[in-house]
Amino acid sequence: MSMNAALQPDPQPIVACTISRDVQIFDLLIEDMEVALGENWGDLSFGDALAFLEQPEAAELQFVAIALDKDDEDDLSLIVDIISSAKKRDIKVILITEDVTPASLHTLLREGGNEFVPYPLPEGELARAIERVQQPAAAAPVAEEIRNTLKPTGDRSGVVIPVHGMAGGTGATTLAVNLAWELSQVEKEDAPRVCLLDLDFQFGATSTYLDLPRRETILELLSDTESMDSESFMHSLLSYNQQLHVFTSPTDMIPMDLVGPADIERLIEMARVNFDYVIIDMPSVMVEWSETVLNAAHVYFATLELDMRSAQNTLRLKRALQSEGLPLNKLRFVLNRAPGFTDLNGKSRVKRLAESLGVSIEVMMPDGGKTVAQNADHGVPLAEGLPKNALRKEIAKLAKSVHDVNASEAAATGKG
Repeated sequence: MSMNAALQPDPQPIVACTISRDVQIFDLLIEDMEVALGENWGDLSFGDALAFLEQPEAAELQFVAIALDKDDEDDLSLIVDIISSAKKRDIKVILITEDVTPASLHTLLREGGNEFVPYPLPEGELARAIERVQQPAAAAPVAEEIRNTLKPTGDRSGVVIPVHGMAGGTGATTLAVNLAWELSQVEKEDAPRVCLLDLDFQFGATSTYLDLPRRETILELLSDTESMDSESFMHSLLSYNQQLHVFTSPTDMIPMDLVGPADIERLIEMARVNFDYVIIDMPSVMVEWSETVLNAAHVYFATLELDMRSAQNTLRLKRALQSEGLPLNKLRFVLNRAPGFTDLNGKSRVKRLAESLGVSIEVMMPDGGKTVAQNADHGVPLAEGLPKNALRKEIAKLAKSVHDVNASEAAATGKG
Protein backbone atom coordinates (compact mmCIF):
# COMPACT_ATOMS: atom_id res chain seq x y z
CA MET A 1 0.00 0.00 0.00
CA SER A 2 2.72 2.40 0.94
CA MET A 3 4.54 1.66 -2.32
CA ASN A 4 1.38 2.28 -4.37
CA ALA A 5 0.76 5.52 -2.47
CA ALA A 6 4.27 6.66 -3.23
CA LEU A 7 3.64 6.13 -6.93
CA GLN A 8 0.55 8.36 -6.94
CA PRO A 9 1.42 11.89 -8.16
CA ASP A 10 0.69 14.73 -5.77
CA PRO A 11 -2.33 16.76 -6.83
CA GLN A 12 -1.29 19.97 -8.52
CA PRO A 13 -2.07 23.07 -6.45
CA ILE A 14 -4.81 25.40 -7.66
CA VAL A 15 -3.11 28.78 -8.11
CA ALA A 16 -5.97 30.68 -9.75
CA CYS A 17 -9.72 30.69 -10.20
CA THR A 18 -12.11 32.13 -12.73
CA ILE A 19 -15.19 33.71 -11.18
CA SER A 20 -18.24 34.36 -13.32
CA ARG A 21 -21.97 33.86 -13.71
CA ASP A 22 -21.20 31.01 -16.11
CA VAL A 23 -17.67 30.44 -17.37
CA GLN A 24 -19.02 28.71 -20.52
CA ILE A 25 -20.09 32.16 -21.73
CA PHE A 26 -16.39 33.06 -21.82
CA ASP A 27 -15.04 30.08 -23.78
CA LEU A 28 -11.94 31.98 -24.92
CA LEU A 29 -11.09 32.58 -21.27
CA ILE A 30 -11.18 28.83 -20.63
CA GLU A 31 -8.77 28.23 -23.49
CA ASP A 32 -6.35 30.96 -22.38
CA MET A 33 -6.40 29.80 -18.75
CA GLU A 34 -5.53 26.27 -19.86
CA VAL A 35 -2.68 27.55 -22.02
CA ALA A 36 -1.31 29.70 -19.18
CA LEU A 37 -1.86 27.37 -16.21
CA GLY A 38 -2.62 23.87 -17.49
CA GLU A 39 -4.75 22.11 -14.87
CA ASN A 40 -3.71 24.42 -12.02
CA TRP A 41 -6.86 26.50 -11.97
CA GLY A 42 -10.48 26.18 -10.91
CA ASP A 43 -13.82 27.83 -11.55
CA LEU A 44 -16.29 29.46 -9.17
CA SER A 45 -19.69 31.06 -9.61
CA PHE A 46 -20.38 34.48 -8.14
CA GLY A 47 -22.55 32.77 -5.53
CA ASP A 48 -19.78 30.41 -4.37
CA ALA A 49 -16.84 32.80 -4.59
CA LEU A 50 -17.27 34.65 -1.28
CA ALA A 51 -17.63 31.43 0.70
CA PHE A 52 -14.55 29.87 -0.93
CA LEU A 53 -12.40 32.97 -0.35
CA GLU A 54 -13.05 32.58 3.38
CA GLN A 55 -11.67 29.02 3.37
CA PRO A 56 -8.01 28.17 4.20
CA GLU A 57 -7.57 26.71 0.68
CA ALA A 58 -7.96 30.19 -0.78
CA ALA A 59 -4.58 31.15 0.67
CA GLU A 60 -2.94 29.17 -2.17
CA LEU A 61 -4.46 31.40 -4.86
CA GLN A 62 -2.19 33.85 -6.65
CA PHE A 63 -4.99 35.55 -8.56
CA VAL A 64 -8.63 35.38 -9.59
CA ALA A 65 -9.98 36.25 -13.03
CA ILE A 66 -13.43 37.81 -12.64
CA ALA A 67 -15.36 37.63 -15.92
CA LEU A 68 -18.50 39.69 -16.38
CA ASP A 69 -20.68 41.20 -19.06
CA LYS A 70 -23.44 43.79 -19.18
CA ASP A 71 -25.94 41.33 -17.64
CA ASP A 72 -23.84 41.21 -14.46
CA GLU A 73 -23.92 44.94 -13.75
CA ASP A 74 -27.04 44.58 -11.63
CA ASP A 75 -24.96 42.47 -9.22
CA LEU A 76 -22.04 44.88 -9.10
CA SER A 77 -22.15 45.12 -5.29
CA LEU A 78 -21.57 41.34 -5.04
CA ILE A 79 -18.59 41.58 -7.40
CA VAL A 80 -17.19 44.47 -5.35
CA ASP A 81 -17.49 42.28 -2.23
CA ILE A 82 -15.63 39.47 -4.00
CA ILE A 83 -12.83 41.84 -4.98
CA SER A 84 -12.64 43.15 -1.41
CA SER A 85 -12.45 39.62 -0.02
CA ALA A 86 -9.68 38.73 -2.48
CA LYS A 87 -7.68 41.83 -1.59
CA LYS A 88 -7.86 40.98 2.12
CA ARG A 89 -6.05 37.74 1.34
CA ASP A 90 -3.58 39.52 -0.95
CA ILE A 91 -5.00 37.75 -4.02
CA LYS A 92 -4.60 39.71 -7.25
CA VAL A 93 -7.68 40.46 -9.35
CA ILE A 94 -7.85 40.42 -13.16
CA LEU A 95 -11.08 41.82 -14.62
CA ILE A 96 -12.34 40.29 -17.88
CA THR A 97 -15.20 42.46 -19.17
CA GLU A 98 -17.50 42.46 -22.20
CA ASP A 99 -19.83 45.40 -22.92
CA VAL A 100 -19.50 46.71 -19.36
CA THR A 101 -20.06 50.45 -18.95
CA PRO A 102 -17.01 52.61 -18.17
CA ALA A 103 -18.64 53.67 -14.89
CA SER A 104 -18.87 50.05 -13.71
CA LEU A 105 -15.32 49.29 -14.83
CA HIS A 106 -14.11 52.42 -13.07
CA THR A 107 -15.82 51.26 -9.86
CA LEU A 108 -14.26 47.78 -10.01
CA LEU A 109 -10.77 49.15 -10.68
CA ARG A 110 -11.15 51.65 -7.86
CA GLU A 111 -12.28 48.91 -5.47
CA GLY A 112 -9.12 46.90 -6.09
CA GLY A 113 -8.99 45.38 -9.58
CA ASN A 114 -5.32 45.01 -10.56
CA GLU A 115 -5.64 44.41 -14.29
CA PHE A 116 -8.31 44.91 -16.95
CA VAL A 117 -8.58 42.81 -20.14
CA PRO A 118 -11.46 43.25 -22.63
CA TYR A 119 -13.40 40.27 -23.91
CA PRO A 120 -13.09 38.77 -26.51
CA LEU A 121 -9.52 38.41 -25.29
CA PRO A 122 -6.83 39.89 -27.55
CA GLU A 123 -4.21 37.28 -28.39
CA GLY A 124 -1.71 36.83 -25.56
CA GLU A 125 -3.22 39.61 -23.46
CA LEU A 126 -4.39 37.36 -20.60
CA ALA A 127 -0.93 35.78 -20.35
CA ARG A 128 0.63 39.23 -20.15
CA ALA A 129 -1.86 40.31 -17.47
CA ILE A 130 -1.09 37.15 -15.47
CA GLU A 131 2.62 37.85 -15.77
CA ARG A 132 2.14 41.38 -14.48
CA VAL A 133 0.06 40.38 -11.45
CA GLN A 134 2.51 37.61 -10.55
CA GLN A 135 5.41 40.05 -10.45
CA PRO A 136 6.49 41.35 -7.03
CA ALA A 137 4.14 44.03 -5.73
CA ALA A 138 6.88 46.63 -5.41
CA ALA A 139 6.73 49.16 -8.21
CA ALA A 140 9.64 49.35 -10.58
CA PRO A 141 12.09 51.90 -9.25
CA VAL A 142 12.18 55.23 -11.02
CA ALA A 143 15.64 56.27 -12.18
CA GLU A 144 17.03 59.13 -10.12
CA GLU A 145 17.42 61.45 -13.11
CA ILE A 146 13.72 61.27 -14.05
CA ARG A 147 12.20 61.14 -10.56
CA ASN A 148 10.15 64.23 -9.78
CA THR A 149 11.76 66.07 -6.88
CA LEU A 150 9.44 69.09 -6.92
CA LYS A 151 7.38 69.50 -3.78
CA PRO A 152 3.69 70.41 -4.01
CA THR A 153 2.85 74.01 -3.24
CA GLY A 154 -0.92 74.18 -3.66
CA ASP A 155 -0.70 77.96 -3.94
CA ARG A 156 -0.40 78.46 -7.72
CA SER A 157 -3.01 79.43 -10.28
CA GLY A 158 -1.56 77.92 -13.42
CA VAL A 159 -2.41 78.78 -17.01
CA VAL A 160 -4.09 75.83 -18.72
CA ILE A 161 -3.22 75.35 -22.42
CA PRO A 162 -4.57 72.27 -24.23
CA VAL A 163 -3.29 71.35 -27.71
CA HIS A 164 -5.68 69.47 -30.00
CA GLY A 165 -4.98 68.17 -33.51
CA MET A 166 -7.74 68.71 -36.05
CA ALA A 167 -6.38 65.68 -37.92
CA GLY A 168 -3.64 63.13 -37.46
CA GLY A 169 -0.12 64.35 -38.19
CA THR A 170 -0.81 68.06 -37.74
CA GLY A 171 1.91 68.38 -35.12
CA ALA A 172 -0.22 68.62 -31.96
CA THR A 173 2.07 66.47 -29.78
CA THR A 174 5.17 68.13 -31.21
CA LEU A 175 3.70 71.52 -30.32
CA ALA A 176 2.56 70.42 -26.85
CA VAL A 177 5.88 68.87 -25.85
CA ASN A 178 8.06 71.65 -27.21
CA LEU A 179 5.82 74.49 -26.00
CA ALA A 180 5.98 72.97 -22.52
CA TRP A 181 9.76 72.72 -22.70
CA GLU A 182 10.22 76.27 -24.04
CA LEU A 183 7.99 77.64 -21.26
CA SER A 184 10.13 75.86 -18.68
CA GLN A 185 13.17 77.66 -20.17
CA VAL A 186 11.62 81.07 -20.77
CA GLU A 187 13.18 82.61 -17.65
CA LYS A 188 16.78 81.96 -16.69
CA GLU A 189 16.10 82.89 -13.09
CA ASP A 190 12.94 81.91 -11.25
CA ALA A 191 11.85 79.64 -14.11
CA PRO A 192 8.14 78.81 -14.26
CA ARG A 193 6.96 75.43 -13.03
CA VAL A 194 5.56 73.59 -16.05
CA CYS A 195 3.48 70.41 -16.14
CA LEU A 196 2.66 68.45 -19.30
CA LEU A 197 -0.45 66.24 -19.08
CA ASP A 198 -0.87 63.52 -21.71
CA LEU A 199 -4.62 62.84 -21.85
CA ASP A 200 -4.47 60.62 -24.92
CA PHE A 201 -4.90 57.44 -22.87
CA GLN A 202 -4.58 55.13 -25.87
CA PHE A 203 -1.97 56.56 -28.22
CA GLY A 204 -0.30 59.26 -26.13
CA ALA A 205 3.32 59.80 -27.21
CA THR A 206 4.69 62.54 -24.95
CA SER A 207 6.72 59.90 -23.08
CA THR A 208 8.28 58.78 -26.38
CA TYR A 209 9.11 62.36 -27.36
CA LEU A 210 10.94 62.83 -24.04
CA ASP A 211 12.31 59.29 -23.59
CA LEU A 212 10.34 58.68 -20.40
CA PRO A 213 8.81 55.34 -19.33
CA ARG A 214 5.09 54.79 -18.86
CA ARG A 215 4.11 53.70 -15.36
CA GLU A 216 1.38 51.61 -13.72
CA THR A 217 0.85 54.38 -11.16
CA ILE A 218 -0.88 56.50 -13.84
CA LEU A 219 -3.77 54.05 -14.18
CA GLU A 220 -3.97 53.66 -10.40
CA LEU A 221 -4.33 57.41 -9.98
CA LEU A 222 -6.87 57.76 -12.81
CA SER A 223 -8.94 54.91 -11.36
CA ASP A 224 -9.42 56.72 -8.05
CA THR A 225 -9.05 60.47 -8.46
CA GLU A 226 -11.26 61.04 -5.41
CA SER A 227 -8.38 59.82 -3.24
CA MET A 228 -5.77 61.87 -5.12
CA ASP A 229 -3.92 64.55 -3.18
CA SER A 230 -0.98 66.77 -4.07
CA GLU A 231 1.53 64.21 -2.82
CA SER A 232 0.16 61.33 -4.91
CA PHE A 233 -0.20 63.58 -7.96
CA MET A 234 3.38 64.83 -7.74
CA HIS A 235 4.57 61.26 -7.19
CA SER A 236 2.91 60.22 -10.47
CA LEU A 237 4.92 62.76 -12.49
CA LEU A 238 8.23 62.09 -14.19
CA SER A 239 10.78 64.79 -14.77
CA TYR A 240 12.72 65.74 -17.86
CA ASN A 241 15.99 67.33 -16.73
CA GLN A 242 14.22 68.33 -13.48
CA GLN A 243 12.69 71.22 -15.43
CA LEU A 244 9.63 69.80 -17.18
CA HIS A 245 7.25 67.53 -15.27
CA VAL A 246 5.20 65.01 -17.21
CA PHE A 247 2.03 63.02 -16.53
CA THR A 248 2.46 60.32 -19.17
CA SER A 249 -0.25 58.19 -20.77
CA PRO A 250 -0.86 54.83 -19.02
CA THR A 251 1.25 51.74 -19.71
CA ASP A 252 -1.61 49.98 -21.51
CA MET A 253 -4.45 51.28 -23.68
CA ILE A 254 -7.53 52.04 -21.62
CA PRO A 255 -11.03 53.16 -22.68
CA MET A 256 -11.12 56.90 -23.21
CA ASP A 257 -14.27 57.11 -21.08
CA LEU A 258 -12.83 55.12 -18.19
CA VAL A 259 -12.47 58.54 -16.56
CA GLY A 260 -15.27 61.08 -16.41
CA PRO A 261 -15.51 64.87 -16.34
CA ALA A 262 -15.13 64.97 -12.54
CA ASP A 263 -11.88 62.95 -12.74
CA ILE A 264 -10.40 65.23 -15.40
CA GLU A 265 -11.49 68.32 -13.48
CA ARG A 266 -9.69 67.06 -10.37
CA LEU A 267 -6.57 66.22 -12.37
CA ILE A 268 -6.36 69.62 -14.07
CA GLU A 269 -7.05 71.47 -10.83
CA MET A 270 -4.35 69.48 -9.04
CA ALA A 271 -1.87 70.42 -11.76
CA ARG A 272 -3.02 74.03 -11.85
CA VAL A 273 -2.49 74.70 -8.14
CA ASN A 274 1.02 73.24 -8.22
CA PHE A 275 2.33 74.63 -11.52
CA ASP A 276 2.49 77.94 -13.37
CA TYR A 277 1.68 76.38 -16.75
CA VAL A 278 -0.29 73.23 -17.51
CA ILE A 279 0.07 72.05 -21.12
CA ILE A 280 -2.36 69.30 -22.14
CA ASP A 281 -1.81 66.99 -25.10
CA MET A 282 -5.38 66.10 -26.09
CA PRO A 283 -6.63 63.01 -27.92
CA SER A 284 -7.89 63.64 -31.43
CA VAL A 285 -11.34 62.25 -30.51
CA MET A 286 -13.98 64.22 -28.64
CA VAL A 287 -15.11 62.50 -25.44
CA GLU A 288 -17.43 63.28 -22.56
CA TRP A 289 -14.76 65.20 -20.67
CA SER A 290 -13.54 67.29 -23.66
CA GLU A 291 -15.93 70.03 -22.53
CA THR A 292 -14.31 69.94 -19.07
CA VAL A 293 -10.90 70.65 -20.60
CA LEU A 294 -12.24 73.44 -22.82
CA ASN A 295 -13.92 75.15 -19.88
CA ALA A 296 -10.72 74.91 -17.82
CA ALA A 297 -8.53 76.25 -20.63
CA HIS A 298 -7.23 79.78 -20.78
CA VAL A 299 -6.38 79.30 -24.45
CA TYR A 300 -6.96 76.17 -26.58
CA PHE A 301 -4.56 75.58 -29.48
CA ALA A 302 -6.02 73.66 -32.43
CA THR A 303 -3.46 72.49 -34.99
CA LEU A 304 -4.39 72.02 -38.65
CA GLU A 305 -2.80 71.83 -42.07
CA LEU A 306 -3.60 73.30 -45.43
CA ASP A 307 -5.70 70.32 -46.57
CA MET A 308 -9.31 69.19 -46.90
CA ARG A 309 -9.35 66.81 -43.91
CA SER A 310 -8.24 69.57 -41.52
CA ALA A 311 -10.78 71.98 -43.00
CA GLN A 312 -13.68 69.52 -42.72
CA ASN A 313 -12.80 68.48 -39.17
CA THR A 314 -12.44 72.11 -38.12
CA LEU A 315 -15.91 72.88 -39.43
CA ARG A 316 -17.35 69.88 -37.61
CA LEU A 317 -15.70 70.92 -34.35
CA LYS A 318 -16.87 74.49 -34.78
CA ARG A 319 -20.47 73.38 -35.34
CA ALA A 320 -20.33 71.04 -32.33
CA LEU A 321 -19.08 73.77 -30.00
CA GLN A 322 -21.63 76.29 -31.28
CA SER A 323 -24.54 73.85 -30.93
CA GLU A 324 -23.58 73.19 -27.29
CA GLY A 325 -22.96 76.85 -26.48
CA LEU A 326 -19.32 76.17 -25.63
CA PRO A 327 -16.63 78.89 -25.67
CA LEU A 328 -15.41 78.78 -29.28
CA ASN A 329 -13.53 82.03 -28.63
CA LYS A 330 -10.91 80.13 -26.60
CA LEU A 331 -9.67 78.34 -29.72
CA ARG A 332 -6.50 79.61 -31.38
CA PHE A 333 -5.85 77.94 -34.71
CA VAL A 334 -2.27 76.93 -35.46
CA LEU A 335 -1.34 76.16 -39.07
CA ASN A 336 1.36 73.51 -39.27
CA ARG A 337 3.72 73.45 -42.26
CA ALA A 338 2.64 76.96 -43.17
CA PRO A 339 3.85 78.46 -46.47
CA GLY A 340 7.06 80.45 -46.42
CA PHE A 341 7.36 84.24 -46.49
CA THR A 342 7.86 84.39 -50.24
CA ASP A 343 5.15 81.82 -51.12
CA LEU A 344 2.42 84.23 -52.19
CA ASN A 345 0.24 81.48 -53.66
CA GLY A 346 0.43 79.58 -50.39
CA LYS A 347 -0.48 82.67 -48.39
CA SER A 348 -3.48 83.20 -50.62
CA ARG A 349 -4.63 79.63 -49.94
CA VAL A 350 -4.30 80.22 -46.18
CA LYS A 351 -6.45 83.34 -46.46
CA ARG A 352 -9.13 81.48 -48.43
CA LEU A 353 -9.07 78.61 -45.90
CA ALA A 354 -9.58 80.98 -42.98
CA GLU A 355 -12.43 82.79 -44.76
CA SER A 356 -14.19 79.56 -45.73
CA LEU A 357 -13.96 78.27 -42.14
CA GLY A 358 -14.95 81.59 -40.63
CA VAL A 359 -11.97 81.52 -38.26
CA SER A 360 -8.75 83.42 -37.76
CA ILE A 361 -5.54 81.44 -38.21
CA GLU A 362 -3.33 83.30 -35.76
CA VAL A 363 -0.22 81.13 -35.49
CA MET A 364 1.89 79.94 -38.45
CA MET A 365 4.32 77.09 -37.86
CA PRO A 366 6.90 76.49 -40.60
CA ASP A 367 7.73 73.06 -41.95
CA GLY A 368 10.63 71.80 -39.86
CA GLY A 369 11.39 68.97 -42.26
CA LYS A 370 11.91 65.25 -41.73
CA THR A 371 14.46 65.90 -39.02
CA VAL A 372 11.64 66.92 -36.63
CA ALA A 373 10.23 63.37 -36.62
CA GLN A 374 13.73 61.92 -36.34
CA ASN A 375 14.42 64.18 -33.37
CA ALA A 376 11.24 62.95 -31.66
CA ASP A 377 12.51 59.38 -31.99
CA HIS A 378 15.64 60.44 -30.12
CA GLY A 379 13.48 61.54 -27.17
CA VAL A 380 14.69 65.12 -26.75
CA PRO A 381 13.02 68.53 -27.26
CA LEU A 382 13.76 70.42 -30.45
CA ALA A 383 15.70 72.98 -28.43
CA GLU A 384 18.25 70.31 -27.55
CA GLY A 385 18.26 68.24 -30.74
CA LEU A 386 17.62 70.90 -33.41
CA PRO A 387 18.08 74.30 -31.78
CA LYS A 388 18.37 76.14 -35.12
CA ASN A 389 15.38 74.47 -36.75
CA ALA A 390 12.79 76.96 -38.02
CA LEU A 391 9.93 75.15 -36.25
CA ARG A 392 11.78 75.20 -32.95
CA LYS A 393 12.41 78.93 -33.24
CA GLU A 394 8.73 79.63 -33.91
CA ILE A 395 7.60 77.54 -30.94
CA ALA A 396 10.10 79.40 -28.75
CA LYS A 397 8.58 82.71 -29.94
CA LEU A 398 5.10 81.41 -29.14
CA ALA A 399 6.20 80.38 -25.64
CA LYS A 400 7.74 83.82 -25.05
CA SER A 401 4.53 85.50 -26.23
CA VAL A 402 2.38 83.33 -23.95
CA HIS A 403 4.63 84.05 -20.99
CA ASP A 404 4.76 87.79 -21.65
CA VAL A 405 0.96 88.01 -21.85
CA ASN A 406 0.61 86.00 -18.65
CA ALA A 407 3.20 88.12 -16.86
CA SER A 408 1.58 91.41 -17.92
CA GLU A 409 -1.88 90.19 -16.83
CA ALA A 410 -0.46 89.05 -13.49
CA ALA A 411 1.23 92.42 -13.02
CA ALA A 412 -1.98 94.27 -13.89
CA THR A 413 -3.94 92.18 -11.43
CA GLY A 414 -1.34 92.80 -8.79
CA LYS A 415 -1.52 96.52 -9.36
CA GLY A 416 -5.28 96.40 -9.25
